[in-house]
Amino acid sequence: MIPAISVRDVTKVFVEGPNHVPVLHGVDFEVEQGEVVLLMGPSGSGKTTLLSIMGCILRATSGSVKVAGREVANLDERELPAVRLKNIGFIFQGFNLFPTLTVGENVELALDLKGIRAAKAKGESRRLLEQVGLAAKYNSFPSDLSGGQKQRVAIARALSGSPGVILADEPTAALDSHSGRNVMEMMRELAHTHGRGVVVVTHDSRVLEFGDRIVSMEDGRIAEALAATAA
Repeated sequence: MIPAISVRDVTKVFVEGPNHVPVLHGVDFEVEQGEVVLLMGPSGSGKTTLLSIMGCILRATSGSVKVAGREVANLDERELPAVRLKNIGFIFQGFNLFPTLTVGENVELALDLKGIRAAKAKGESRRLLEQVGLAAKYNSFPSDLSGGQKQRVAIARALSGSPGVILADEPTAALDSHSGRNVMEMMRELAHTHGRGVVVVTHDSRVLEFGDRIVSMEDGRIAEALAATAA
């Protein structure tokens, strides 16, 4: 089976004028289809930089990055948005919903970017919101939702276009324990039932039971990778 994402010997150096700041040092990382990987480590260890490289937001300075078996590290900058739209769904700590759009419209906007429009987009938006338990909130605005509900809308939006990879950056950090568990249960279902590769960057020790593997980073390197037993 082709890995959802494969990273080999990746380095990242940020250049700021005369200064060169190395952030990643020869990182090897792989995410299989159908698994949840928790990416942990102290602030500044390189977790979010690695996530951004896997999501084709940042370019690696060197090394190999494959998404669904396709090498993307050397693609032209103009080709990367299409790779992101087709293969990757993003979920962020801050939800990133548009406050002036309804819940349904927030999801439909993501679908529009992937070429799904008009009545088809409305139908798909309703289906995705039903999948995350928010069909009744289709016409609501983000200001009417709880934090957990907003994150579920963000998950529905990330699922637009059926990407094979879900990348989540601290998705439970702003949530209470109950809402955080609900979100992680959805992440696990996306992997185990729907076969997606899911990577969750987190500092939240409450979510450890939901990972199939726990990968720890330190000083821009993989420090440890452990199997975890999901409850």
